[in-house]
Amino acid sequence: MSETGKPISRIDGRMKVSGKATYSAEFNQPNMAYAFPVRATIAKGTIASIDDAAAKKEPGVIAVISYKNALKLKPLDMPAQMKAGAAFLGENLPPLQDNVVHYPGQFIAVVVAETYEQARTAAYKLQVRYTVEKAAVDLKTELPNSKKPKMFMGEEAQVHEGEAAAPLAAAPQKVDHTYSTPAEHHHPMEPHATVAVWEGADKLTLYDATQGVGLTGAIAAYFFGLKKEDVRVIAPFVGGGFGSKGLWLHTLIVAMAAKTAGRPVKLALTRQMMQTNVGHRAATFQHVALGTDAAGKLSVLRHHTDTYNNLTQFFEPSGKQSLVLYKAPLREVTYNVAHLDRGTPTFMRAPGETPGTFALECAMDEMAYQLKVDPIEFRITNHTTKDPMKGHDFSSEFLVDCYRIGAERFGWSSRSMEPRQKRNGKYLVGYGMATATYPGGRSAASVKVMMNSKGDVTVMTASIDIGTGTYTVLAQTVADALGVPVDRIEVKIGDSSLPAAPLAGGSQTTASIHPAAMEAGVLLRKELIALTINDPDSKLNGRKPEEIGYASGKLFVTGDEKKSDTYLNILSRAKRNEIEACATTLPVSGAGLTVPSALCTPSQTPPEQNSDTKQYAFHSFGAQFAEVWVDEDFGTIRVKRFTSVQDVGRIMNEKTARSQIIGGVIFGIGAALMEATEYDKRWGNPVTRTLADYHVPVHLDVPPIDVHFIGKPDPHISPIGARGIGEIGITGVSAAIANAVFNATGKRLRDLPLTPDKFFDEQYV
Repeated sequence: MSETGKPISRIDGRMKVSGKATYSAEFNQPNMAYAFPVRATIAKGTIASIDDAAAKKEPGVIAVISYKNALKLKPLDMPAQMKAGAAFLGENLPPLQDNVVHYPGQFIAVVVAETYEQARTAAYKLQVRYTVEKAAVDLKTELPNSKKPKMFMGEEAQVHEGEAAAPLAAAPQKVDHTYSTPAEHHHPMEPHATVAVWEGADKLTLYDATQGVGLTGAIAAYFFGLKKEDVRVIAPFVGGGFGSKGLWLHTLIVAMAAKTAGRPVKLALTRQMMQTNVGHRAATFQHVALGTDAAGKLSVLRHHTDTYNNLTQFFEPSGKQSLVLYKAPLREVTYNVAHLDRGTPTFMRAPGETPGTFALECAMDEMAYQLKVDPIEFRITNHTTKDPMKGHDFSSEFLVDCYRIGAERFGWSSRSMEPRQKRNGKYLVGYGMATATYPGGRSAASVKVMMNSKGDVTVMTASIDIGTGTYTVLAQTVADALGVPVDRIEVKIGDSSLPAAPLAGGSQTTASIHPAAMEAGVLLRKELIALTINDPDSKLNGRKPEEIGYASGKLFVTGDEKKSDTYLNILSRAKRNEIEACATTLPVSGAGLTVPSALCTPSQTPPEQNSDTKQYAFHSFGAQFAEVWVDEDFGTIRVKRFTSVQDVGRIMNEKTARSQIIGGVIFGIGAALMEATEYDKRWGNPVTRTLADYHVPVHLDVPPIDVHFIGKPDPHISPIGARGIGEIGITGVSAAIANAVFNATGKRLRDLPLTPDKFFDEQYV
């Protein structure tokens, strides 16, 4: 694998910096109209009336669509949606189907006009009267009415409920604290946008900012009653998603508008709509208790989360990592979920693990300090090489190496156990660390590889590049499979008409599509070998396939490269303009570590075939280290340097992988120090409305970030041995920073974000 792993610059980079990369809102169509949605101004109630007379009189208005005249969509039906592959929704609320309002900002109408400005102007002329009901707007107030969900994503939600109390009471050493995290929003650089084009009554094309063209297509096909193959979704470039793109039903609104207008329609969400209509990370209160024996070995771990949801079964699963990390004989992980009348919470970069590692890893630091044990050594003492719940070995695990290497690279040995021991002028200096973890997922995927008579290669799959480097790494994988230069490879992705691939979420893209890409390359190479060894005019005629090697665009006899045949000559003599191969691979363990299914057949992995999860637990691990400087006069916190060491299997491209971890760390710095969405406790609407007042890290907030990979292939996840890295980079970051703040100041700040006001609050000691 000579190309795999190299720090090759992105092959799509020049297109992006030159403006030639086309994003969803840029697929302008002939005779295109524009849609602008109208949002509810109440948190709960019903629409008593909509007066659209003034709006319709505005110049350029084509249509005003609301529940009164909207196209009727197929109703929610979970069994039918699951069968159609359309069960994975951001919120269970088909748009514009009734007059009920469930949260502030809910889309209640849409205006279609000749220009964007005309549509937006007319939208504000719509007169809406409501019958207002009392809304649930505050988590603490609603917790007494919360429920205990039985399941989360097919797993038991309440684990060993009530069993931790007795062992905690008996533990010689214990810590027991509550940690909180606020509501946070994704805010990718590219807001959500869709262009809808109908061909007749039953063929629909959507140019959509989505993390999964297949999923978006399946959702549209289900609700419009179309055949899945009659909906095409195109998203060659996506400007970030972080979990927010592909599940939301504004795509149905623009398709409804296009059908009503009888012409293509574009809808682009505003930044304000990004705060209300495409999900967010729900706030949490997390109660974590740890008990150890006198030697510092964990005897019990309890992690309880209070959070909320609305219009979905999803809730922030902040106890996930507490079921994976550390060796504790008993662990209790439980949830209470309240209902709030606010925009629906959803998946956001490392859902569960991001707020969960903050609470757990701060508690681990508190226990280490109480025991007067180095935080790294405390973690190593309680390290486990098996999944604590299932008893399976981890498929590949080098967490202790992450601790050791990270400590050496960071200079951890100069850290003082006691706080307030380091200064730099007026700044208190502290060191903190935390564990990072995220599951290693893999799904079925299909990839087609085609070579033309000039030796140019095209790779095709419906996967998505959300800024992670998929274009580049796919080219590297196929270059190794065929022995051709990366610059001779074109990658086509982001189109549902291409071979099926999973949603670009859950850090599964690399582990899913690259085995299929490698398999397709192998199949194509085998066909080339068959052509040449059966060709009387070839120097390789009569040779056995196992004798043939490959490199630099040719086949040759292993050990005697003078006896060779180029791909171009093979195709020329065979009178073939092109040759192609397509492969679908399923994630199963055993011989070969992958099972090709019928070529390029979209397929869900049958549970009985997914035997790898019955033998191994698939997780990635890492260690995060932060140095902070705290201004004692003003309470401001600066992260001055950061080290992240990650065990994520084989590294497919050192440069793009490093960029992903850097992005995750920056995301974590934002969560630690500044990010929070504030809601009006009277009316329930977000008062943090745009990026102007939702603070994210800028250049001066970001320190030098040292990234190191263990780089050892996972021998069980696939023949390639790579796990995903898009989400693990954020996990543990906020805890490492909070722990460093304690080391610097002696103050335990248990509520994110760590803003200066908390530094002076007397409740923090």
